[in-house]
Amino acid sequence: MPHSNKTPSMLRVPAFSTPPEEVTRLVKQEGGVVLEGFLTKEQVARMNAEIDGPLEKISAGSTHSAEHIRKFHGAQTKRMTNVVNHSRVFREEVLDHDYIHSMLAQVFHIESGTYWMASHQVIEIGPGNTAQVLHRDQGQYQLPNRLGPDGPECVINFLIALTDCTEQNGATRVIPGSHRWEDFYEKGTPEQTVPAELNAGDILMITGKVIHGGGANLTQNEHRRVISWSFIPSYFTPEEAYPFIVPMESVKKMSPRAQRILGFRSQYPKNSPGLWQSDYSELATVLGLEGEDKEVQELKALGRR
Repeated sequence: MPHSNKTPSMLRVPAFSTPPEEVTRLVKQEGGVVLEGFLTKEQVARMNAEIDGPLEKISAGSTHSAEHIRKFHGAQTKRMTNVVNHSRVFREEVLDHDYIHSMLAQVFHIESGTYWMASHQVIEIGPGNTAQVLHRDQGQYQLPNRLGPDGPECVINFLIALTDCTEQNGATRVIPGSHRWEDFYEKGTPEQTVPAELNAGDILMITGKVIHGGGANLTQNEHRRVISWSFIPSYFTPEEAYPFIVPMESVKKMSPRAQRILGFRSQYPKNSPGLWQSDYSELATVLGLEGEDKEVQELKALGRR
């Protein structure tokens, strides 16, 4: 479906043919970028088929005790975590994708060392849902917002479109350039936002410093579905406790890198001898996981751990 030319949108580049270094440069410059055609139509169809059943069992809205969190989650919005268990396509074809991790390495390895997965969830905005509160993804960690634009990169979020995302059905709205504002406690206004319209299979990649929020779904019968998939430096705590969620039988089939980003291997922030260990030993050894994590070995050789 062609995008409307009536409203300015986010900078768009083709996935795979755009070098990872160029993508990360653009994200640093603009605050975010749309990667076109990351998933094929066939991959999107298979992933949706896997997700439909589990998502059907979830009610829209939030059960959180705090009213402001319920408002943030959305009354007509469904959120389903644990996609790594629900979707074989995500687990085997997306989770350890070299193109994604080459960009994450560009962002985190130099500043922070290793990184891991903060969260991944299906977000389906239903008809009538109001616009989400504008926010920065890194805000929940407190310290980064105090550091402002010169602070290290603390969150990278990939929003993978599983349906077309239009301005009418709730496409994520972004304030380009807000990652360079001096005051990170300033949240901006809806009038400053532009819609990140996506075709199914596209990805919106944004820095945790940029202001954004889900748009209002003004349609009568369209559901906007994306996977929000975020990463953080390994000195921050992830939202989801994957070692208690993902079964070991699945983990043993994964690459060392995938095991590490899920927390089944030790973490190596820059200038650290290692975190997330057991008796100062690599966690993978204790868990009986085989293979060497090439990225960790490279970081050690460069003295960036």
